[in-house]
Amino acid sequence: MHAAACTASCTRGGEAIILHIVGARPQFIKLAPVVRAFRDLSLPYKVLHTGQHYDYTMSDLHFSSLGLADPDFHLGIGSGSHARQTARMLEGIETVLVAEKPSCILVYGDTNSTLAGALSAAKLKVPVGHVEAGVRSFDKGMPEEINRLVADHVSDHHFCPTANALALLQHEGITGTLTGDVMYDALLQTPPEDLSHPYTTPFGIVTIHRAENTDAQERFHAIWEGLRLIAKELPMLFPVHPRTRSAFGELLRESPPGIRVIEPVSYFTMLAMIRDASLVITDSGGVQKEAFLLGSPCVTVRDVTEWPETVQAGANRLSASEPEALYHAAQAMMGRRVVLEENPFGNGRASSAIAEFVKGVYN
Repeated sequence: MHAAACTASCTRGGEAIILHIVGARPQFIKLAPVVRAFRDLSLPYKVLHTGQHYDYTMSDLHFSSLGLADPDFHLGIGSGSHARQTARMLEGIETVLVAEKPSCILVYGDTNSTLAGALSAAKLKVPVGHVEAGVRSFDKGMPEEINRLVADHVSDHHFCPTANALALLQHEGITGTLTGDVMYDALLQTPPEDLSHPYTTPFGIVTIHRAENTDAQERFHAIWEGLRLIAKELPMLFPVHPRTRSAFGELLRESPPGIRVIEPVSYFTMLAMIRDASLVITDSGGVQKEAFLLGSPCVTVRDVTEWPETVQAGANRLSASEPEALYHAAQAMMGRRVVLEENPFGNGRASSAIAEFVKGVYN
């Protein structure tokens, strides 16, 4: 669909709408339970997809598997530098906002789509709600941290996934609403039959795609060497993000027998893999949470994490991007199962809390 083209089925005769702005795989997962809650309350909404993730395995596959209808607007932005990508999003989102005049927009998480949506709306004086507000890694070298900070400071409504996120916002002089985490909602709403296929052979699963680990050749090569050491004891599945494959395709094609490189998989397949893995190695914020919620041990190949709750519970361990450090972190976590005494990510009703809040303010 073109940027300003709306499907006939979404027309509401001039009724005020909420516009959800997404663009990347983790946001599609977060969007699914929220729009389900909107439908339950008969709240009118439309969805704008920036096209930040445009590969079939990272976009269309997840829309279909999550039961999401095609977005009402698709900007088709694609890849590019942060500045170029964000600038194109700002222009496209502004066009839609001027034409549609939504009563509020919702942005999700910490991507360039989050940043562009929040900035575009704020400049047009359209109220902004940030889903997953207050999350901090305190590493401004991460593009995601800048996106979170800016989105929070231009937003009108802040939906916090944890008590820690709520407290961090308060320290910045912002009042948030503790809702719980919508990714936990998404997990709980997954039909049991979609996770029924067990992966029984002992294995680990790897996802590496963050800029800090893929923009520097020496850093990724060090991680790869650490994975080679681990794979001598535990076979590893590596669903490869398109940006990682683009940067290191030749190296990945020469993977050792213990590392099986595969295409990205659907959300449900990924959940089943994480659930059954003896070890998860990742740099993804979402995968850290999913491993935690599914009781699987995790090693996060980063210096800091935006989800300290997972580390404090003993379910996640940070590792430097050095072969021996990664190997020893994996040894410490491998096969460990953490039984949660208390879930910091809420009660599975975050999406309903957000929808009810929006209805109370805008309907």
